[in-house]
Amino acid sequence: MTTELEPADRAREIIEANRYMTLGTVEPDGRARVSPVYYAPDGHSVLYWISSPAAQHSRNVAERPDVSIVVFDSQAPIGQAQAVYMTGHAALVPESDLDDCAEVACRARFPEQQPFPLDELRGPAPFRLYCADVTEHEIHVRGSDPVHGTGIDRRMGVTLS
Repeated sequence: MTTELEPADRAREIIEANRYMTLGTVEPDGRARVSPVYYAPDGHSVLYWISSPAAQHSRNVAERPDVSIVVFDSQAPIGQAQAVYMTGHAALVPESDLDDCAEVACRARFPEQQPFPLDELRGPAPFRLYCADVTEHEIHVRGSDPVHGTGIDRRMGVTLS
């Protein structure tokens, strides 16, 4: 990933290039919970993932749909980290919408990955499809960024269409 891109283009590149996001939910006692989940983007403002409804983060989403998300390359060299921070609302995809949403969410993003079988997302199967509608995007700006740096690392809001 390059740092010479415009901020919104940098955010798009980060979302498209990575496989995992860190999903932030709120526990029943108000504490934050973060969970790494494999995701599939539909554009840059809709993110899908597959999880068990019994997982704590899934139960948290059912009770409190507001989520925070971070996508970043965990293999980036020190001092070259880039990230997209997002906030939005998450929910279980209703079975009535599953066929349409699964076309995007379960297709192979990477050649080595096989599409997820839809019969494992219905009825008594142990997994379900979830979706986050992103309402806000921010990028990580290093303090040393030659264009947007201020000497201190910070977040910068970006608009993605």
